[in-house]
Amino acid sequence: MDLQLTPEHIEIRDLARRFAQKEIAPIAAHFDETGEFPYETVKKMGQLGFMGIEVPEEYGGAGLDTISYVLVMEEISKADASHGTIVSVNNSLVCHGLLQFGTEEQKRKWLVPVASGQYIGAYSLTEPMSGSDAGNMRSRAVRDGDVYIINGRKSWVTSGPVADVIILFTMTQPEKRHHGITAFIIDPNQPGLIRGKVEPKLGIRASATCELVFEDYRCPVENRLGEEGQGFKIAMTILDAGRIGIAAQALGIAEAAYEASVKWCQEREAFGKKIGEFQGLQWMLADMKTRIEAARLLIYNAALAKERSKRTGERYTLEASMAKLYASEMANWVTYKAVQIHAGMGYSKEMPIERYFRDAKITEIYEGTSEIQRLVIARHILGDLAR
Repeated sequence: MDLQLTPEHIEIRDLARRFAQKEIAPIAAHFDETGEFPYETVKKMGQLGFMGIEVPEEYGGAGLDTISYVLVMEEISKADASHGTIVSVNNSLVCHGLLQFGTEEQKRKWLVPVASGQYIGAYSLTEPMSGSDAGNMRSRAVRDGDVYIINGRKSWVTSGPVADVIILFTMTQPEKRHHGITAFIIDPNQPGLIRGKVEPKLGIRASATCELVFEDYRCPVENRLGEEGQGFKIAMTILDAGRIGIAAQALGIAEAAYEASVKWCQEREAFGKKIGEFQGLQWMLADMKTRIEAARLLIYNAALAKERSKRTGERYTLEASMAKLYASEMANWVTYKAVQIHAGMGYSKEMPIERYFRDAKITEIYEGTSEIQRLVIARHILGDLAR
């Protein structure tokens, strides 16, 4: 097993690194402070192919593999986790879903503009009373001839305020709970959809998040994604891909915090010497580095499992959940230690350390909490005994 990156992987990583450090890093603090959506840099990411990395070129994408995707996610998130979130949703939750489950007509109409960066995509599964328990959805879609009439409220829709297309999951047969969920491709510019409250978030503040309110929204039958009742299966399949992206995001955040900590230890002086000479801080750095590299290997393993699935059709749920669980908790631990190493300056907005700390937390929550990841992993280990 060769763990070395190919020349092509190194090229795409270096391209993403140069762009992220030149275009994103200098503006990250401003957009975190204001909560504005970074339209210009998102447009540039689309032009570089970062908004549809694994989508074949015939559908507007870059035609690259999953390793390339995690490398781009890592570098973008290292500069700014908000940009990483936008890239992740567009690639993993929208492009992947359309590519895997869309008809040829749906791919031509919706996937091409999303993968090429002309459209921004969003994914809407969560509701005010339905987070980890998707079977508790209150929203409804009722078929009426050639359309579905959709009513209900969705929440925590990442990129919702700016989305040009939304993958929506709602109930068509509520008595069946999980098996009564259906997926739809939503044009948000049609009547009956209101973009509601924009969430005031702790972190990833430049990644726009809002509620969506459906009031007799008329969705054409041809915009249904898959068959009725397949929505939960589609949502979970999409989230397998999404969890790899979030793991890579967590890795990028942690690396930024770690590198800043190394530099601080080399420059900061206390008691007549560099603070990096103190064993307590040396051990912190050693543990940070070790956990980062362990997470990287889990992420690469999950990415390779996803690549294999393209040939075999096998699920990579276990690998994705382990990578997401470990990387997200690692990022929270590393950024916590980074704040401690920087002491008062780590708590100040004059440095990006506190932003890394705030941004890391969401990786333990969205696209499946750490508790859900442990549940998924346990079920793979124990089978029916864990159900």
